[in-house]
Amino acid sequence: MNSKFRQLRLSQLDRSLRDIRTLPPRPASGWIAAIREALGTTLGEIGKKIASSRQAVQQQEKAEATDRITLGTLRRAAEAMGCELVYALVPKSGTFAELAERSVRGKVQGSGNREVLEATSEADENSAACEASRFGQRQIGIVLFTHPQT
Repeated sequence: MNSKFRQLRLSQLDRSLRDIRTLPPRPASGWIAAIREALGTTLGEIGKKIASSRQAVQQQEKAEATDRITLGTLRRAAEAMGCELVYALVPKSGTFAELAERSVRGKVQGSGNREVLEATSEADENSAACEASRFGQRQIGIVLFTHPQT
Protein backbone atom coordinates (compact mmCIF):
# COMPACT_ATOMS: atom_id res chain seq x y z
CA MET A 1 0.00 0.00 0.00
CA ASN A 2 1.40 3.40 -0.84
CA SER A 3 2.31 5.96 1.80
CA LYS A 4 -0.84 8.08 1.34
CA PHE A 5 -3.09 5.10 1.98
CA ARG A 6 -0.90 3.99 4.87
CA GLN A 7 -1.14 7.43 6.48
CA LEU A 8 -4.91 7.44 6.02
CA ARG A 9 -5.21 3.98 7.54
CA LEU A 10 -3.00 4.92 10.49
CA SER A 11 -5.00 8.09 11.08
CA GLN A 12 -8.30 6.17 11.05
CA LEU A 13 -6.93 3.56 13.45
CA ASP A 14 -5.77 6.28 15.83
CA ARG A 15 -9.19 7.98 15.76
CA SER A 16 -11.14 4.74 16.24
CA LEU A 17 -9.01 3.72 19.23
CA ARG A 18 -8.89 7.10 20.96
CA ASP A 19 -11.48 6.15 23.62
CA ILE A 20 -10.07 2.68 24.28
CA ARG A 21 -6.98 4.12 25.91
CA THR A 22 -9.11 5.26 28.87
CA LEU A 23 -10.49 1.79 29.62
CA PRO A 24 -9.43 0.11 32.84
CA PRO A 25 -6.98 -2.79 32.69
CA ARG A 26 -8.30 -6.33 32.89
CA PRO A 27 -9.13 -7.32 36.48
CA ALA A 28 -6.60 -9.73 38.02
CA SER A 29 -9.27 -12.43 38.16
CA GLY A 30 -10.24 -11.77 34.53
CA TRP A 31 -13.34 -10.22 32.98
CA ILE A 32 -15.42 -13.40 33.14
CA ALA A 33 -15.07 -13.81 36.90
CA ALA A 34 -15.36 -10.08 37.63
CA ILE A 35 -18.51 -9.62 35.55
CA ARG A 36 -20.07 -12.92 36.67
CA GLU A 37 -19.56 -11.97 40.30
CA ALA A 38 -20.85 -8.43 39.77
CA LEU A 39 -23.99 -9.81 38.12
CA GLY A 40 -24.48 -12.31 40.95
CA THR A 41 -24.39 -15.22 38.49
CA THR A 42 -23.09 -18.63 39.54
CA LEU A 43 -20.61 -20.79 37.68
CA GLY A 44 -23.41 -23.32 37.15
CA GLU A 45 -25.70 -20.74 35.57
CA ILE A 46 -23.03 -19.72 33.08
CA GLY A 47 -22.23 -23.37 32.43
CA LYS A 48 -25.86 -24.15 31.65
CA LYS A 49 -26.03 -21.28 29.13
CA ILE A 50 -22.92 -22.47 27.27
CA ALA A 51 -23.62 -26.21 27.67
CA SER A 52 -20.62 -26.73 29.97
CA SER A 53 -20.11 -27.82 33.54
CA ARG A 54 -19.54 -25.52 36.48
CA GLN A 55 -15.96 -26.84 36.61
CA ALA A 56 -15.40 -26.01 32.93
CA VAL A 57 -16.50 -22.42 33.51
CA GLN A 58 -14.17 -22.21 36.51
CA GLN A 59 -11.32 -23.49 34.29
CA GLN A 60 -12.21 -20.84 31.70
CA GLU A 61 -12.00 -18.13 34.34
CA LYS A 62 -8.56 -19.39 35.38
CA ALA A 63 -7.47 -19.63 31.74
CA GLU A 64 -8.47 -16.02 31.12
CA ALA A 65 -6.67 -14.80 34.23
CA THR A 66 -3.47 -16.51 33.04
CA ASP A 67 -3.74 -15.42 29.37
CA ARG A 68 -4.53 -18.93 28.12
CA ILE A 69 -8.13 -18.48 26.94
CA THR A 70 -9.22 -18.46 23.31
CA LEU A 71 -11.26 -15.63 21.85
CA GLY A 72 -14.03 -18.09 21.00
CA THR A 73 -14.30 -19.29 24.59
CA LEU A 74 -14.20 -15.73 25.89
CA ARG A 75 -16.90 -14.71 23.39
CA ARG A 76 -19.21 -17.59 24.47
CA ALA A 77 -18.77 -16.67 28.15
CA ALA A 78 -19.50 -13.02 27.38
CA GLU A 79 -22.66 -13.94 25.47
CA ALA A 80 -23.82 -16.16 28.35
CA MET A 81 -23.66 -13.09 30.61
CA GLY A 82 -25.44 -10.79 28.14
CA CYS A 83 -22.19 -9.16 27.09
CA GLU A 84 -20.21 -8.77 23.91
CA LEU A 85 -16.51 -9.50 23.47
CA VAL A 86 -14.57 -6.55 22.12
CA TYR A 87 -10.78 -6.40 21.71
CA ALA A 88 -8.01 -4.30 20.24
CA LEU A 89 -4.31 -4.05 19.68
CA VAL A 90 -3.09 -0.60 20.67
CA PRO A 91 0.41 0.88 20.69
CA LYS A 92 2.08 0.77 24.10
CA SER A 93 2.75 4.48 23.70
CA GLY A 94 1.90 7.15 21.18
CA THR A 95 -0.16 6.67 18.05
CA PHE A 96 -0.10 4.12 15.25
CA ALA A 97 1.52 6.74 13.02
CA GLU A 98 4.33 7.18 15.55
CA LEU A 99 4.66 3.41 15.93
CA ALA A 100 4.94 2.98 12.14
CA GLU A 101 7.56 5.72 11.95
CA ARG A 102 9.61 4.10 14.72
CA SER A 103 9.36 0.78 12.91
CA VAL A 104 10.60 2.23 9.61
CA ARG A 105 13.41 4.11 11.37
CA GLY A 106 14.48 0.89 13.09
CA LYS A 107 14.58 -0.99 9.78
CA VAL A 108 16.62 1.73 8.12
CA GLN A 109 19.05 2.03 11.02
CA GLY A 110 19.39 -1.74 11.23
CA SER A 111 20.17 -2.07 7.53
CA GLY A 112 22.64 0.78 7.40
CA ASN A 113 21.20 2.00 4.09
CA ARG A 114 18.06 3.09 2.29
CA GLU A 115 17.32 -0.25 0.57
CA VAL A 116 14.75 -1.19 3.21
CA LEU A 117 12.86 2.05 2.73
CA GLU A 118 12.94 1.71 -1.04
CA ALA A 119 11.75 -1.91 -0.91
CA THR A 120 8.92 -0.93 1.45
CA SER A 121 7.89 1.88 -0.85
CA GLU A 122 7.94 -0.39 -3.92
CA ALA A 123 5.84 -3.04 -2.19
CA ASP A 124 3.42 -0.33 -1.07
CA GLU A 125 2.93 0.87 -4.62
CA ASN A 126 2.36 -2.66 -5.93
CA SER A 127 -0.53 -3.30 -3.54
CA ALA A 128 -2.03 0.22 -3.48
CA ALA A 129 -4.87 -0.41 -5.90
CA CYS A 130 -6.04 -3.53 -4.11
CA GLU A 131 -5.82 -1.89 -0.69
CA ALA A 132 -7.57 1.26 -1.85
CA SER A 133 -10.65 -0.65 -2.98
CA ARG A 134 -10.80 -2.73 0.21
CA PHE A 135 -9.99 0.19 2.48
CA GLY A 136 -12.60 2.51 1.03
CA GLN A 137 -15.38 0.01 1.56
CA ARG A 138 -15.12 -0.72 5.26
CA GLN A 139 -14.85 1.05 8.56
CA ILE A 140 -11.97 -0.07 10.76
CA GLY A 141 -13.37 -1.09 14.13
CA ILE A 142 -11.31 -2.72 16.84
CA VAL A 143 -12.40 -3.29 20.39
CA LEU A 144 -10.85 -4.31 23.68
CA PHE A 145 -12.79 -5.89 26.54
CA THR A 146 -16.06 -7.48 27.58
CA HIS A 147 -18.83 -5.02 28.34
CA PRO A 148 -22.60 -5.29 28.95
CA GLN A 149 -24.77 -5.04 25.85
CA THR A 150 -27.30 -2.23 25.82
